[in-house]
Amino acid sequence: MSTGQPGTDPAREMNRGPAESSGGRHARQGQRQRQGRRRGSGRGEQFMVPRAEFRSYYGRPVIKEPVWKEPDVPAYLFFGGLAGASSVLAAAAQLTGRRGLACAAKAAALGGISVSTVALINDLGRPARFHHMLRVFKLSSPMSVGSWILSAYGPAAGAAALSDFTGFLPGAGAAATAGAALLGPAVTTYTAVLLCDTAVPAWHEAHREMPYVFAGSAASAAGGFALLAAPAREAEPARRLAIVGAAVELTAKKLLERRLESRAEPYQTGRAGALLRAGEILTFCGLAGAGLSRRSRAGSAASGLALLAASALTRFGIFEAGRISARHPEYTVVPQRERKQAREAEAATLAERPGQGGFVADLRAGGYRARDSSHRLRSPGRGDHRERAPGCGGVGLAVRRAPRRPRHDRDRRADLDSGRDRRALYP
Repeated sequence: MSTGQPGTDPAREMNRGPAESSGGRHARQGQRQRQGRRRGSGRGEQFMVPRAEFRSYYGRPVIKEPVWKEPDVPAYLFFGGLAGASSVLAAAAQLTGRRGLACAAKAAALGGISVSTVALINDLGRPARFHHMLRVFKLSSPMSVGSWILSAYGPAAGAAALSDFTGFLPGAGAAATAGAALLGPAVTTYTAVLLCDTAVPAWHEAHREMPYVFAGSAASAAGGFALLAAPAREAEPARRLAIVGAAVELTAKKLLERRLESRAEPYQTGRAGALLRAGEILTFCGLAGAGLSRRSRAGSAASGLALLAASALTRFGIFEAGRISARHPEYTVVPQRERKQAREAEAATLAERPGQGGFVADLRAGGYRARDSSHRLRSPGRGDHRERAPGCGGVGLAVRRAPRRPRHDRDRRADLDSGRDRRALYP
């Protein structure tokens, strides 16, 4: 019966000397490895495989994908923006005496906010849920603020449109038009805040430019609808609004992609990228048509249709980009690592040059640290008082030890009568 290791010949092991045994082989292998490390110490450690870079946890999503449904939520975003911008255009048309343009803009506002509300309620599942959101008013919640904005804007837009259509109570209709125009910008842009306030990477990273994208897209859509429905002789304000809105939208998109760099990939690839590129092409076409077809009714109508379709595609593309970024974990992990490395680099720079950035910079460099007269940073002790250091140019903070207030004998007797441990109180 063999007692050796599996795969070895006992007779051959017996004929070998001590240097040829398994222990000797292990010793020689360890010696060769140490010699190799000593020889390679001059040129640094070499890796046989590339360093592993963490991008996800077994490919699983880091955050949950939004449960909002399509096309309900993109339609809610598009028609809400169209309604808010149309109310502003209606107020401007009414002030300048363009009744046909004001009537078309008010009809767009009423129809847009009606379709937007229906899409929102359909996404919620039950109409009672929209009513439940009105139980509280929370400034820190974009959904709560948006629900109250819609509740105030909808009746105002409806009253303005009905008064203009029927001619009943013109004074009340004018007041409702003014109220809807005041709430119109909030209706147009609060949905951008609603998206960017989530943890979805593509939406949250674009929080600086997204309100401008939504405002420009809504303005171009409102101008496009007016070019399509209003009389040609009164369509000049709508044309200007469409041109300005399209220019703002295209500029904000380019700034968004330039600032995000590689993080803008969800907006440039896949279905979302195709939708946004189609929207940009239609925006360019509508912008050119609105500027060149001032005397052509057919050209103005075609430009208006192109701008409306471009605004809708933009909302659908942005919504799809957010869902893609939530589905793939690298869009969440990689930006977090980049922000962490940037903070560490900033902290290292501030630690090398203490006091250059003031109190906030010292906080970022490593917590609250006080500065004494010799320009050395140290953590403040218990009972220290913080004040400006005259020798640091008013930048750092000096720390001086506060004298401890002596305890009265009456307090000592009260502590002893209450049974408290004297050694714990007075070390």
